[in-house]
Amino acid sequence: MQGAARKILQAILYEAVGVLFVAPSLALIYEQGMGYSTLLSLVISAVALAWNMLFNGLFEWWERRQPSRHRNWQRRLLHSLGFEGGLTLILTPVIGAWLGISLWLALVTNLGLFVFFFFYSLVFQWIFDRVFDVPLSAQPRSD
Repeated sequence: MQGAARKILQAILYEAVGVLFVAPSLALIYEQGMGYSTLLSLVISAVALAWNMLFNGLFEWWERRQPSRHRNWQRRLLHSLGFEGGLTLILTPVIGAWLGISLWLALVTNLGLFVFFFFYSLVFQWIFDRVFDVPLSAQPRSD
């Protein structure tokens, strides 16, 4: 699977599984109830989905221009750090406003999510690439 269909499936699966982990965690930590936490998780997911599509497009554009197109662990690490780091910057004010907490506490909350999603991203992308193959940008050149 390649192209837009691959990107869309990857993003939707990634976010759906993420919501299954985040909603109960937020409900437990902030004692807001599952409905409130699920709604926040869906907002986070919508923002993350948009960022996912943008970031992966940019990452694959960059990847196509590299001398080696192999997705080794260093490249996967770079991908995870870029995605989750950017998402942390975007979501910190959203979480703070939604939960009515300081930006500092929102950042701490977001960093907790970052740690989880950092490892989740590494594992998810590896499994996704194994099931659906790597994108053309990561396949060896056939010059």
